[in-house]
Amino acid sequence: MPQSIQSASLRRLSPAREEERRELISSLSRTRTLINQAYSGFNMASDSDLIESYVFEINSLQARYNYLLRRVKDLEENT
Repeated sequence: MPQSIQSASLRRLSPAREEERRELISSLSRTRTLINQAYSGFNMASDSDLIESYVFEINSLQARYNYLLRRVKDLEENT
């Protein structure tokens, strides 16, 4: 677990913020799994259209992951 996420665990969050944090962490985990699956598909693809679709999917998932990570950090900094 990254340092900033661990240090926020030591501080006391309101129950609503703690629930939001748990949901964000869960979404980060699911998104990381989807990124890994997309990379696996990309590595196995041979058709240029399919490769292109995996590139877009990976980029989209990485943007979502970055957004979720920023939300977690913002939540931790505003406690």
